[in-house]
Amino acid sequence: MAQTTSATSELKAKFTENKYLVTLVFVTSLFMLWGIAISMGDILNRHFQKVLNVSKADSGLVQFSIFGAYAIMSIPAGLFMKRFGYKNGVLLGLILYACGAFLFIPASNAESFNFFRIALFVLACGLATLETVAHPFIAGLGDERTSDQRINFAQSFNGLGTIIGPLVGGYLLFGNGEAESKDLESVKSLYLAIGAIILTIAILFSFVKVPSFQDAHAVSPDTYAAHPESFTSSKGLFEHRHFVWAVIAQFFNAAAQGGTWAYFINYGHEKMGLPDDQASYYFSFSMVLMTLGRFIGTFLMKYIAPNRLLAAFALGNILMCLIIAQSFGWVSFIALLMLNFFFSIMFPTVFSLGLKDLGRHTQQASSFISMGVAGGAIFPYLMGMIANEDVAKAYYLPIICYVVIFIFGAKFSKPTT
Repeated sequence: MAQTTSATSELKAKFTENKYLVTLVFVTSLFMLWGIAISMGDILNRHFQKVLNVSKADSGLVQFSIFGAYAIMSIPAGLFMKRFGYKNGVLLGLILYACGAFLFIPASNAESFNFFRIALFVLACGLATLETVAHPFIAGLGDERTSDQRINFAQSFNGLGTIIGPLVGGYLLFGNGEAESKDLESVKSLYLAIGAIILTIAILFSFVKVPSFQDAHAVSPDTYAAHPESFTSSKGLFEHRHFVWAVIAQFFNAAAQGGTWAYFINYGHEKMGLPDDQASYYFSFSMVLMTLGRFIGTFLMKYIAPNRLLAAFALGNILMCLIIAQSFGWVSFIALLMLNFFFSIMFPTVFSLGLKDLGRHTQQASSFISMGVAGGAIFPYLMGMIANEDVAKAYYLPIICYVVIFIFGAKFSKPTT
């Protein structure tokens, strides 16, 4: 009888409530905005190789600047969110994002790779703040039982942003012929527009009234009913095994993403003979597959436990990496495209599973899981060292990452008492 009641309750869990709709729309848009910025960094990676004459390994420092900001900013962002609230956390993230974008103007004038890295770092501090705030924010805008679906839904729009980024960046930086691709004027114009748009969104969001809500991941009703003593104890954050593994899994997840995306255009150019602009459009198409994967993943989570689906997708990407590394022509290139399909649910699902049943630690935990994204600062440089010799062989390296993610999903993702 208890099982029947639980099943009925699960069916009645709504995706969200009407009072949260306006806030949900704004917060979901944030996922798209940082998707644009992250994927644009991968276009810059290739552009700087050509314009500023940096090596593949050194161009990986673009990702080091972006993801390194997560290691530094995630904890302060979490403390800021805890002190001043979710809305002010979003506003801080948007302001930093806009400031970093505007710094591209003097960086372009100076034609300095290190100046660009400073601009990217400031911009990415904004992204780190938005990610730290937005995940628990979106999770809290409805029932805890549908929080995984909400986060994956919002991340689907992050996927839309990663489609827009390569399309716009590829057209403006590579699409006007060789002569245009050799200067930085297009970079300056692009980031001036981005800064203006982000600043406008910050102003609009400052007028949005956010309804009161509780952290969705604080304590699930079923877990509390079974073990109420666990949530009145003084159990520390790092005593929650599933959280610790989520931080580890997110580190390797971001590492795989950063390396995979950084050398996609190089793979298309060197292994498939594609011009850079066409390779960037294929990169954008791979983001379409990632977005499709997130919508499909959100649907499948109604029938398959999120941790099991995560483990299955990790196995899929291990197979894709093995095929990519063999340089089988279009077979390997299609596998490179499919890498993003299987990658689709990993970030939001690891994030959501890591926040489960953490009670008063939820906001702090969000900061640490966001900080795990620093993995993306390390792998692009390591992959770049291999890619200097053979870009295909560099894709053996992310297999390590997907093995860790598989272990998390299959064994260590469930909260323990």
